[in-house]
Amino acid sequence: MNKNILVIGSLAYDYIMNFDDRFADHIMPDKIHVLNVAFTAEKLSKEFGGTAGNIGYNLSLLGEKPYIQATVGKDFSDYKTWLYENNIKLDFIKILKDEYTASAHIITDKDDNQITAFHGGAMFLNNFSIKDLIYKIKPEIAIVAPDSSEGMILHAKELKEARVPCIFDPGQALPQFKKKELIDLITDSKVALFNDYEIELFKKNSELSIDEIKKLTEYLIITKGCEGSSIFYKEKKYKILPAKPLNNSDPTGAGDAYRAGIIYGLVNKLSIDIMGRIASLCAVYTVEKYGTQTHRFTIEEFKKRYKDNFGSFPPSTLSMTGV
Repeated sequence: MNKNILVIGSLAYDYIMNFDDRFADHIMPDKIHVLNVAFTAEKLSKEFGGTAGNIGYNLSLLGEKPYIQATVGKDFSDYKTWLYENNIKLDFIKILKDEYTASAHIITDKDDNQITAFHGGAMFLNNFSIKDLIYKIKPEIAIVAPDSSEGMILHAKELKEARVPCIFDPGQALPQFKKKELIDLITDSKVALFNDYEIELFKKNSELSIDEIKKLTEYLIITKGCEGSSIFYKEKKYKILPAKPLNNSDPTGAGDAYRAGIIYGLVNKLSIDIMGRIASLCAVYTVEKYGTQTHRFTIEEFKKRYKDNFGSFPPSTLSMTGV
């Protein structure tokens, strides 16, 4: 049975490029103040992306039919068709006809370091109240992913007021928030989710320690790329091993795929270990394909690969139906 999952975040076109060298070898630290460099990309692809799109797509592969709340522009038609074909509910995507859909220009070097130039377009105007939306669909869980900072604050507040379990995922938007805003956003959240760089930035900007952060949220999750992830819950730390990728084609979108696995685990009331492993496995599918929504898997394929990485697929998750 599908759950009412609400994914709030960005929808964007991703222009993804690969640089077959290391950024570090072309940037002179003593000349940062006059930085003027160009990196020649060997590959370029235009892909469907954005935090909400990526999370929603992976939830769809896991058999869920999430709602997306986002603002897009006049160039959205191709993306709209793609989402519809992948069983993602479009009822609350607002088209702003005087704007363009957000776009990210991402270049990745051979060490998987990334430089991104981002144009927010319609995304920066996603500051509409979602009270009516919440009342209409009564979501079982919601994620507030990187989006308009003003909208993220408003949407998190309205979800908490409606007592909807909320995942706070600041991601690239983290530097936009002031200390009090960060603390308010994480307080009473169901999950606070960061990568290993973001958690250090959050600690610095909020002036909170890890122990203080853990007290403000039910689950604190920190992802560490190829080293796996850590899930903190009720004074216990769960170390989640990474799944093994078949290749390392492109890390873009792996974090969003991981988040989809966490959401799936929470709404299906799975154990923390199983939830983390499903999230880890979702992430490697993205790493293996160039782009953020170019990978696919059937549920049977997913179960087999879970077994290959972590042992027998748990009977409690056999309700996974796929699309």
